[in-house]
Amino acid sequence: FDKAAQYFKIKIRHIPVDENYRADLAAAAKAITRNTIVLVGSAPSFAHGMIDPIEELSELARERGIGFHTDACLGGFVLPWAEKLGYHVPLFDFRLPGVTSISADTHKYGYAAKGTSVILYRNPELRRYQYFKATDWPGGLYFSPTFAGSRPGALSAACWAAMLSIGEEGYMESTRKILETAEKIKKAIKEMPDLFILGDPLWVIAFGSRTLDIYRVMECMGKKNWSLNGLHKPSCVHLCITLRHTQPGVAERFISDLQSAVDHVKQHPQEKGTLAPVYGLAATIPIRTVVGDLLERYLDALYKV
Repeated sequence: FDKAAQYFKIKIRHIPVDENYRADLAAAAKAITRNTIVLVGSAPSFAHGMIDPIEELSELARERGIGFHTDACLGGFVLPWAEKLGYHVPLFDFRLPGVTSISADTHKYGYAAKGTSVILYRNPELRRYQYFKATDWPGGLYFSPTFAGSRPGALSAACWAAMLSIGEEGYMESTRKILETAEKIKKAIKEMPDLFILGDPLWVIAFGSRTLDIYRVMECMGKKNWSLNGLHKPSCVHLCITLRHTQPGVAERFISDLQSAVDHVKQHPQEKGTLAPVYGLAATIPIRTVVGDLLERYLDALYKV
């Protein structure tokens, strides 16, 4: 959304989260003006894995006469199966009358190839706004449903094949394993006095520390071949549980390695890291344009001919 808003010069109003890292409903209501075109909620959010109050937010949007989009890119192929497995999953889809569109990435927990995703609309009238058609081009009639005029059909075919081969039973079983593994890891982290979990997530587990530099813990885990995402606002890291983490012994090894990393950071408080200072600096620079300039220069270095 931030990228699209930058391209199209649309102003985004980011809503603060509450103590459970879910969108603040009162703040959302206050932010809506006569120029507001859409309200967005996450199911779940990438950073903290928390599901926003979609039911309340979508009803607010309906009352104000604007669209509501559920960003289920991360959870679209987990939450429906979790609900069928008996987990408490708040409504986030078209069962809510205020929801006008939903996105879900097939390349994540749909287990399809990168480059595929799904956008759903409540009705065809809304979908037509993304179409492009040219009726007066000398080259003939031209029409396209997306930004990209030419897209590889192989990706769609591979996505179809993946979903067909996995099927509902396969998705159910994958989700069961993921959520059970997540519960095991969450329980272990909660028992570590130096760490705390942000909110009460289902399977995207964000955790931080009030006593240690969490980025140094992340770096230690990296040396043990664990890939954790560094986050900020607040400073924390997260582990997104996938099917690979459900293999026998993997969760236990993660828990053991995490405790070992915490112990190492505690025992070596003066040790200098390599990535930790970078993450720490990025989180504390108050002028965000400086960070943006650094990122632009990094991209320039990658793409310079």
